[in-house]
Amino acid sequence: MNLKKAFCIAFITAVVGVVGWELYWRSQGYIPTIDDNKALWAIQRDRVDTLDRDAVVFLGSSRTLYGIQLDTWEKETGKRPVQLANVGSSPLPVFHDIVANTNYSGTVVVGVAPGLFFSTTYPKAQPWAWPQARVDHHKNRTYVQRLNHQLSLPLQQHLALMSAGEEALDDNIDLKTLLKQIKVGNRIPEGMPPFYKFGRMTTLDRNLQMTDRTVTDTAFAHTITKVWEFIGKTSPAPDKAATMAFFLKDVKAFKARGGHLILMRCPSTGGVRAGENFMLPRQDYWDDLVEQSDVMAYHFEDYPQFKDLKCPEWSHLSAKDAHFFTAELAKLMLADKAIINPQTN
Repeated sequence: MNLKKAFCIAFITAVVGVVGWELYWRSQGYIPTIDDNKALWAIQRDRVDTLDRDAVVFLGSSRTLYGIQLDTWEKETGKRPVQLANVGSSPLPVFHDIVANTNYSGTVVVGVAPGLFFSTTYPKAQPWAWPQARVDHHKNRTYVQRLNHQLSLPLQQHLALMSAGEEALDDNIDLKTLLKQIKVGNRIPEGMPPFYKFGRMTTLDRNLQMTDRTVTDTAFAHTITKVWEFIGKTSPAPDKAATMAFFLKDVKAFKARGGHLILMRCPSTGGVRAGENFMLPRQDYWDDLVEQSDVMAYHFEDYPQFKDLKCPEWSHLSAKDAHFFTAELAKLMLADKAIINPQTN
């Protein structure tokens, strides 16, 4: 067999294999989605270095990612924000990076999910290590890594088989996750219940929306609430003293250079809200944070238009409700002159 013929056979085999694998995952309900990895995050972090004073940067955890819809915010305010929130993460390392490593003095909106915001300052703890790894990647990434990410984006946008993620979700279909799911003998997995992906990144600048299945399939939503119950029972006690001291030091430095900080509390409902009320009561945590930070703040429970919002899995808004929440929150901030619409000024 000559080299040309061997190459043709190998190429055809590879194409057939990829097409077959892609069709299989499509038949299982997977669709192409953008991987919210550290490379994608770093591109948005790049933007902070050149923003003007009327820009808005969002920090926080997954509630900020799901709750703030970028198109809706841009429609209401005339300015597209920068989304730097991260799932399962404290916003403190990212805010510190902006304060310490940029000259940005515009508006930063920090989403406060109490269980994560007040969790820890220990560098190896997951809520700190995950966002810090993204900050470090932004600083240290190589040109090869940048190029590799750019080349991967067209594949992520068009191939379901590329569905993966840095978070260890049980329905990722990368090779590492698939191998992990192989059962050996009669061993029963212990620990956290299965955790499935319930959101989809819809734009390259990190707009995240809850999947329709999470809203309409109550059994599926229940698998997510079981994870929140597990985390609530097994998480260590919050470290309010350390997190407050760390954050307030950065708040002071940011305000001193003319920066404008806003605190935001996105909705949570059901068992998650009940757990927060018990473990992190508003008066002791949110109210104290707002008072000591001495900044404008928006808590969803303070506004009647948000009272009927229900999180399908107790902790995040559906896409429909997220658009509503974003629009109403933007109107509130504009009315309070907490932010400025550059098109009307």
